[in-house]
Amino acid sequence: MTPSIRTISVIGHGAMGSAYASIFYSMDGNCVSFVAGGERFNRLRRDGVNVNGKHYPIPVLRPEDRSPPADLVIVAVKHHHLEAAIRDMENRVGGKTTILSVMNGIESEERIGALYGIDAVLYAVAVGIDAVRVGNRVSYANRGKILFGEAKNLFLTERVKRVQALFDRAGIAHETPSDMVRTLWWKFMINVGINQASAALRAPYSVFQTSQEARELMISAMREVMVLADKANVHLSETDLAQWYTILANLNPLGKTSMLQDVEAGRKTEVEMFAGKVIELGRRYNVPTPVNERLHVLIKEIEGSYERARGGT
Repeated sequence: MTPSIRTISVIGHGAMGSAYASIFYSMDGNCVSFVAGGERFNRLRRDGVNVNGKHYPIPVLRPEDRSPPADLVIVAVKHHHLEAAIRDMENRVGGKTTILSVMNGIESEERIGALYGIDAVLYAVAVGIDAVRVGNRVSYANRGKILFGEAKNLFLTERVKRVQALFDRAGIAHETPSDMVRTLWWKFMINVGINQASAALRAPYSVFQTSQEARELMISAMREVMVLADKANVHLSETDLAQWYTILANLNPLGKTSMLQDVEAGRKTEVEMFAGKVIELGRRYNVPTPVNERLHVLIKEIEGSYERARGGT
């Protein structure tokens, strides 16, 4: 019998990290904790998180805490916080720990695996969750689902079965695709489109559900990823675009992408992980990426405007 997952550590207390931590806390208040240091530790321990109007006093561990490692570590941080997160989770990772990254992009698993061993890491993407964070308050209408597994899933490994059983207990919808590398690229394609277009246009999901012009910007950025994926021997098709249209149609019209939330809050965005990575791959494969180059300029200018405003210039 596959042993069950009893302890979960969440690295990152943004919209997704808080949403998933609250779901696990509702299942079993003793199973989940955040990992945070410095002022974040003090703030989380004092205030907890508020998700959909309910307060969750989720325990918080400092990175240096020497309590037993977790059975599962979930990484839910921004791209530019990943290196710090990899260091902070060290004491939560043991010989039998499974690490699951629900970050955007196509690189976090390899970067985590470089230190802890790729055999400890499961590939994952979260789709359809529309969580929004303002301060320590998070709200969402749709939990979406987590697609996860080994790089290839022709059969289910024991650790995949353990995580599936945990998600079933917690009520988190999930699937295990046969090819998770392709799934990562599919989600990367989506994020390159919707995250960046929403940030550039300052537009919630409703705009992309109703405006053909906004959708064309989103799709043109996504098609550049499709060409690059083909160069990387990953095939993305029109069917993959149609699958995204179905997800988009069911998102909360008032919901906002994580990058739009960052823009509105004056925070650093993940543009380097999206347009920056597309531009890098375009140069590697000699593929033009004019849409993402333009989005990179626009979003960096938005970031710069906030930095100048904070500096009083």
